[in-house]
Amino acid sequence: MLLLISYFTGKNDSNADFFKAGKQSPWYIVAFGMIGASLSGVTFISVPGWVESSQFSYMQVVFGYLVGYFVVAFVLMPIYYRLNVTSIYEYLKERFGMVSYKIGALSFFVSRVLGASFRLFLVAIVLQQFVFDAWNVPFELTVVLSILLIWVYTFRGGIKTIVWTDTLQTMFMLLSVGLSIYFIISKLGWSFTEFFHSEELKEYSKVFFTDDFYAKNNFIKSFVGGMFITICMTGLDQDMMQKNLTCKNLKDAQKNMVSFSLILIVVNFVFLLLGALLFIYADKYHIATPLMDGQPKTDLLFPEIALNSGLGVIVAVTFMLGLIAAAYSSADSALTSLTTSFCVDFLGIEQKPEKDQKRIRKKTHIWMSVLLILMVIMFKYVLDRNVIDGLLTVATYTYGPLLGLFTFGIFTSYKLKDNYVWIVAITVVLIVIGIANVPPSYLGGYAVGYELLPINGLLTFIGLYAIRKKTN
Repeated sequence: MLLLISYFTGKNDSNADFFKAGKQSPWYIVAFGMIGASLSGVTFISVPGWVESSQFSYMQVVFGYLVGYFVVAFVLMPIYYRLNVTSIYEYLKERFGMVSYKIGALSFFVSRVLGASFRLFLVAIVLQQFVFDAWNVPFELTVVLSILLIWVYTFRGGIKTIVWTDTLQTMFMLLSVGLSIYFIISKLGWSFTEFFHSEELKEYSKVFFTDDFYAKNNFIKSFVGGMFITICMTGLDQDMMQKNLTCKNLKDAQKNMVSFSLILIVVNFVFLLLGALLFIYADKYHIATPLMDGQPKTDLLFPEIALNSGLGVIVAVTFMLGLIAAAYSSADSALTSLTTSFCVDFLGIEQKPEKDQKRIRKKTHIWMSVLLILMVIMFKYVLDRNVIDGLLTVATYTYGPLLGLFTFGIFTSYKLKDNYVWIVAITVVLIVIGIANVPPSYLGGYAVGYELLPINGLLTFIGLYAIRKKTN
């Protein structure tokens, strides 16, 4: 079905369609598809697997997301539409200069390569452990095949294809979660109302943690961190904004963003309910958390129950479809946005001879695919934490320069000594990494969490203020 959509949407095979979809995408199609792109395979598996250790505290981050989406819709989007940009980092070139522009684009590039690799890695290890190991297919070949399939249906239509494939993928993902919840509740002998009021659910369903400000999951820290994560990972992210920039006008794009943000709260809550159900079910039927490299890996509990606990072939098949759809809905847009950013921001494709532009874009698309393959394979040997936690932690480091640059550009009228911006960016990232690694015992028990992202942005802002040009 993805290939069929690709055939019809990629007929034109032009750079204008690949990068901007001709600015003809219906806002409601973009909004529905963005659900799948935002959630991805990480949410599909890792959020339910996180419930045992964090209960429903992730909702605190999600409520912060909501505020962040409104900032994106009514502060950032008007700027992008006014400038009519292909890459959102072109704003930095106009506002400050070439070095700031390259630093912004590089921050996105590193962030998106790591983020897309996190998501693909999670799906690849599930496919490997539950399918391909039985056929003696090596992990590396699983990764190559997964990314090759994504390349096949995106290399012609790009973002025009993805706007429509995301809709299909979101539908499969939500259908998979709904069916999994239905069959697990049925197997436990409950109705949904009985599950919702059960004592077992109450053990996992605490949402707000306000008693200990020093804890990592404190409400204020989670809420503020969630808000800034959304502003950065959506509003300052070429991947997510590229879809929004395909809408016909600013008003449509804002309708898309507001409606999508409200739906996302409900969807995330459903994923947490699924997580509680999984642990209740595992406890009742004595299903052990699967091991990876000898260590329990709660990310793998959902696939273990869906595929190996006797829930039936319908759950197994819909789980696999949902997982692959969730993974591809984020990975395909990541591949396209990396290609777009590299072509526009680093290769200056719009200044190249027109006869060469399509060839440059296609070669870049291939090299971005190779880069993702290498990164996912590397993660197998270096990653040692819950993937959703790892993804959000990386964001606190890599999106800080973007947050500082855009905030300084929007809320001040100063110009910068552009050649010094890279020094500020590197210095702040090193300081933030140092802060993140200070033991809580040195801070009176205070555990640093996702509030590192606004701290990173604030320090960048201060550094930029220090290198501002003295003007009236």
